[in-house]
Amino acid sequence: MIASSKEAILAAAKRIAQAHGYSGLNFRDLADDVGIKAASIYHHFPSKADLGAAVARRYWEDTAADLESMLAETSDPVRCLSRYPDVFRKALESDNRMCLCSFMAAEYDDLPEAVRQEVKTFADVNVAWLRRVLSAAAVVSSDESEGRARAIFSAIAGAQLIARSRSDVSLYDALIDSYRLAGLLPA
Repeated sequence: MIASSKEAILAAAKRIAQAHGYSGLNFRDLADDVGIKAASIYHHFPSKADLGAAVARRYWEDTAADLESMLAETSDPVRCLSRYPDVFRKALESDNRMCLCSFMAAEYDDLPEAVRQEVKTFADVNVAWLRRVLSAAAVVSSDESEGRARAIFSAIAGAQLIARSRSDVSLYDALIDSYRLAGLLPA
């Protein structure tokens, strides 16, 4: 029961943070969502900072696993690059939510240091994966892969932000298509 309570807290906190950011994490509301007493959350997470860091860490770990799974499913790195935007699209499809770490990055100045580190790690994991796949696909030289990876990551996060502000997943798709036409992403 203890492990399942912790998992339920993390899952609910993820949903809340994707919709309202770190500032939207509230132990009382979270406890109501999970169906437990707020004091029970403190058993697993002594502070909001501990909870925020754990949620962000789980988010980047899950994303890293999804990206590695994508590579395992196909040996074609260009196909992986074309599927990469789908990782971010999933959040929009889920009640117009955002990438948790993108949302938290917008709150960077107000985040505890432990949460900041996890948010940075999310970006680092994505950029490193993109660099590796861009190099494998021979889309850019290894000298250019870092810049291109950061550009892709930033553009996709920006497309998600714009689409969320309009509650329009088709806008996200149109922006991703425009990135392909412009050559940022392989077609």
